Amino acid sequence: MATPAQNIDLNKTPSGSTLLEGTSLWKDAWQRLRKNKAAVVCGFIVLFLIIACAIGPQLLDWIFGYTFEAQDLEYGAKGPTLAPFHPFGTDFFGRDLLTRVLVGGRISLKVGLIAASVAAIVGTIYGAVSGFFGGKIDDGMMRFVDVLYALPYMFLVIILVTIFEKSESLLFVALGLVGWLTTARIVRGQVLSLKEQDFIQAARSIGARSHSIIFRHLIPNTLGPVIVYFTLTVPTMILQEAFLSFLGLGIQPPNPSLGTLMNDGANQMLVYWWTIVFPGIFMSLLLFSLNFLGDGVRDALDPKMRKG
Repeated sequence: MATPAQNIDLNKTPSGSTLLEGTSLWKDAWQRLRKNKAAVVCGFIVLFLIIACAIGPQLLDWIFGYTFEAQDLEYGAKGPTLAPFHPFGTDFFGRDLLTRVLVGGRISLKVGLIAASVAAIVGTIYGAVSGFFGGKIDDGMMRFVDVLYALPYMFLVIILVTIFEKSESLLFVALGLVGWLTTARIVRGQVLSLKEQDFIQAARSIGARSHSIIFRHLIPNTLGPVIVYFTLTVPTMILQEAFLSFLGLGIQPPNPSLGTLMNDGANQMLVYWWTIVFPGIFMSLLLFSLNFLGDGVRDALDPKMRKG
């Protein structure tokens, strides 16, 4: 015979109504993001471009023997054609433009992701420390941010890549270390409100150390805004890298990037129009999709968008 406890339905209240199932912020945000069709489509476009940049050059090398630096001076610059297979045409040195665009996209994506990651890590830690300690420490740290904000952003990057030897690693650091300022301000504002919450006071009362509170309690609760800004920082970093490469201060030959390809195309666009059109279309599609995806993530993580 069943005991009374076995007949109790834990999903129902004493009045007989069904309890609503709880959901986490991340699950709720994912469900809202899936409903944003434009963001989902742009997400698939970004994923397709990433896969194409990752494996496309290897496939073209394996099937046709094309590499981004292989020259065919006898063939020269020819427009798009499928026989031989050059859908984006070739440049002045007879190099397959599709291969160079995919390799350039790979390098630009790598620069954007690494530089945005550097900016997110530095800005998150800096803003969390500033907001947590407050007082004179906060004032001094934020005044330093204000000073850097007053200086021209690209001027600082140009100084760094001009003084030191040009390399990919320096470009990652130069873009990342001057791109963390907004992240620091966002995180500081979040921490100023979070540090007065009950769970932080409870952590203080049991003797938790400052670094433990910052890294185990405060920073994890600021990841929402940080992730949103990160998704919007990646296309910004790609655009900044393209601008530097256009000036000759970014990725150095023979390695291509979207900026260097557009610079080369701009010098010969009146004769060989395809050398700037296809890199330009690829870069525009990538930046548009990344920005639209970032807007979708921002809307999905916005608490005001949650249904009551």
